[in-house]
Amino acid sequence: MVPMESTGATTMEKIVSLAKRRGFVFPGSEIYGGLRGTWDLGPLGVALNNNIKREWWKMFVLDREDMYGLDAAILMNEKVWEASGHTGAGFSDPVVECMKCNHRFRADHLENTETCPDCGGTLGDAKDFNLMFETKVGAEGTAKSYLRPETAQGIFVNFKNVVDSMSPKIPFGIAQIGKAFRNEIAPREFLFRVREFEQMEIEYFVKEVEWEDHFEKLRSDIQTWHRHLGLSDGNVREYEVPENDLAHYSKRTIDFEYNYPGKGFDELAGFAYRTDHDLKNHQQHSGVSMEYIEPDGSRFIPHVLEPSFGVGRALTAVLCEAYREDEMGGETRTYLKLPAHLAPYRVAVSPLLKNRPPLVEKAREVFTMLKKEFGNVAWDDNGNVGKRYRRQDEIGTPHCIVIDFETLGEEQPGLKDTVTVRDRDTGEQQRVQINELINYLK
Repeated sequence: MVPMESTGATTMEKIVSLAKRRGFVFPGSEIYGGLRGTWDLGPLGVALNNNIKREWWKMFVLDREDMYGLDAAILMNEKVWEASGHTGAGFSDPVVECMKCNHRFRADHLENTETCPDCGGTLGDAKDFNLMFETKVGAEGTAKSYLRPETAQGIFVNFKNVVDSMSPKIPFGIAQIGKAFRNEIAPREFLFRVREFEQMEIEYFVKEVEWEDHFEKLRSDIQTWHRHLGLSDGNVREYEVPENDLAHYSKRTIDFEYNYPGKGFDELAGFAYRTDHDLKNHQQHSGVSMEYIEPDGSRFIPHVLEPSFGVGRALTAVLCEAYREDEMGGETRTYLKLPAHLAPYRVAVSPLLKNRPPLVEKAREVFTMLKKEFGNVAWDDNGNVGKRYRRQDEIGTPHCIVIDFETLGEEQPGLKDTVTVRDRDTGEQQRVQINELINYLK
């Protein structure tokens, strides 16, 4: 039976509910009342998250000859953040506190900076609030450090190491996936603004006179990446950040925005031309040359293009784009139309009845064969087949395979060694030979 699309509006509340119910995302420290701005990835969230990172790394690093990988430490020398400007006012938000209920707010996010939006009390004067988490290093606790607020500086301070060890030809990039931390005043909106997050980031080093050409090439690559995530062109737009809103290090920035349900367009990824600001600052503060030396002996400090992607925001956008409601068999069905290369499970395998050993044994053979090929294969024998289908639909599994009595050749010998394959999106089923399953699923 062909499903009929539902007219029910997609809301973030529905997506957050599904994410928790099906093991994608859980509130952090939930049994103790939670901790604002923290979320834990469940089993399926880990799988989806890892698939997004794997596909990004393949597209931007493995499939290219001009990219080099890095995994820098989260803790770095305090002088790194002095040189980058993070310890000053450039990395602070204006915070106001209610004199009645003591709630704190970002002043630049309030329409009225005099009245508390929670209790109506009077707000105090705005003060600068640095977003970095400070910590002490060593048994004596005399050395100060920070949980890094971005992954970029780990790349910049290793620029010379990569050049000396790999001898890359300019232009080239250094890519990194890693955690960053920001002490957000008012974390909100699911995974969108949190205190602990993961970035997929590239610093691409170019000659100053060539930055515009490489900017357009990387801009096109970012557009291709968002399509690879399954995001429709209509839900992604580019926002050219006006000059008066640019970060102090940026000469040009484009924000790629996604149309989040109930929120509208907001940042998904950023793409900045950082000039030579960072390398020049680190050279000045460290006394170590950050110049690139050409084969002819000429020297210069490269300029930098920075595509930066938040993994949590990408995961949120993927869930929002994939969420569907329709009617199947007279009932409302919720499912995730995830691309096969992102789905936590590529396929689910079930015996028609779990109390019939011959069915279970044959299903196990098929499961083992597919798991060896695809890896992310689910075994599902919980409840009747209909319930299994609904569960796998909500998980986003593209296909379900059922081993039944026809597979054993007990009822129709001509169907022996065939299985029922069900398509997630259409609900249609067909018989496929076991020895043809891998090619069929590919």
